[in-house]
Amino acid sequence: MFRIGWFSTGRDKAARELLKTVQRSIARGQIKAEIAFAFSNREPGEARESDLFFELVKEHRIPLICLSSNKFRARRPDKASWRQEYDREVMKSIEGEMGFHPDLCVLAGYMLIVGEEMCREYPMLNLHPAVPGGPAGTWQEVVWRLIESRAQEAGAMMHVVTPELDKGPPATYCTFSLRGEPFDRHWGEMGGRPIESVKSQRGEKDPLFRLIRQHELAREFPLIVATLKAFAEGRIRIELGKIVDAEGRPVAGYDLSAEIDEMLKREP
Repeated sequence: MFRIGWFSTGRDKAARELLKTVQRSIARGQIKAEIAFAFSNREPGEARESDLFFELVKEHRIPLICLSSNKFRARRPDKASWRQEYDREVMKSIEGEMGFHPDLCVLAGYMLIVGEEMCREYPMLNLHPAVPGGPAGTWQEVVWRLIESRAQEAGAMMHVVTPELDKGPPATYCTFSLRGEPFDRHWGEMGGRPIESVKSQRGEKDPLFRLIRQHELAREFPLIVATLKAFAEGRIRIELGKIVDAEGRPVAGYDLSAEIDEMLKREP
């Protein structure tokens, strides 16, 4: 059985909804895998949202491992290397104490940058709300840059986790066009207005900004599900930090756009 390691701070409702979505897909047989464990850098009692996440993990009978990064750091106020030490303790807890060795790890709202040692030890994926080669930064920054450059398409990708934030090679991705309806009307309303003017006058309430984010957000969970399905079926895998297909040939990202579009059509 393909074994998934689930890393999450569990800081909001989205973290719970994502876990429920993936667990539901596993139960239906869409993803032939199991979540072997869930790890959080918070412990019970630190935050209400995380406690709700822990309750959900236990409801699904997923082994839960917790190690508070805040408490760990507080015990080492003068050590600049606390992150490296922390990751080592995390790996010790996962493998030494619990005996887990995942085939793939997913960062699902995990609010720490993973260090080099852990990146070497585990094949890890993270979501970024842009296509390969697209804008970096937060989802807000991505959307504004798409508007500023009058981009033709947008999307999302799952990329290999590296110590350098959002710089790992793309594993999977999906795209959608920013032309045609309903986008053309909003591009027309933009005219030639400078992006800073739009930001100051409308901010994130700008109709085009909201429309792009709506379409990207709708694809995030399906992309994660489709990615885990592809890995569990052996269509792609990570070898030495690179993505290869079933025959071991390097691929510059596995395009799941058609699969995602079909998933969206089937949603009620």
